[in-house]
Amino acid sequence: MKRLEGVRVGLAMAASHCNMGRALEAVGGLVAEGATVTPILSANLLRETTRFGGPDDWVEGVTRITGRTPLTSVPEVEPSGPQHWFDVLLVMPCTGNTVAKIANAINDSPVTMAVKAQLRNGRPVVLSITSNDLLGLNAINLGRLLAVRNIYFVPFGQDDPVGKPRSLDAHMELVVPTVEAALRGEQLQPLLVPWG
Repeated sequence: MKRLEGVRVGLAMAASHCNMGRALEAVGGLVAEGATVTPILSANLLRETTRFGGPDDWVEGVTRITGRTPLTSVPEVEPSGPQHWFDVLLVMPCTGNTVAKIANAINDSPVTMAVKAQLRNGRPVVLSITSNDLLGLNAINLGRLLAVRNIYFVPFGQDDPVGKPRSLDAHMELVVPTVEAALRGEQLQPLLVPWG
């Protein structure tokens, strides 16, 4: 039997454009393990084109991998709470901006609405963080979320301690075991995993 057979995963994707390729690869791992994945895309992913890709790339990529059309608005996502759509919600990539909003209960996007809806039901939220400032001004928000019940983290580390000393990046290759642990109410350990 596959490790996530029958598990309903909400996939909330924030706009870390440079990490979208890695994130889509990790989504493929969830699907390969039997998860039913419902994608939720932030407005910035749907609006901005960068050297890493644009809206069509992300919509087509996640639709192809999951077999589902992404949810893209707050009204589309809101019923996920009252109707208990997801066994687990994975925010990947989870930007510093998204970390700050979750930590301060700011609910102004499909991604943060999905988090609010999931936490209201006492169900697990997994954050796959990636940001250049999580050991800087945003460290207070990371610290706050590390202590919140039902929030779990894909293990992370400093991806470039010399060049970007305040940057943290999740090990997306650990998404599947992190989701498994979160479904058991456990944080996958070790939480801090070196890069390189």
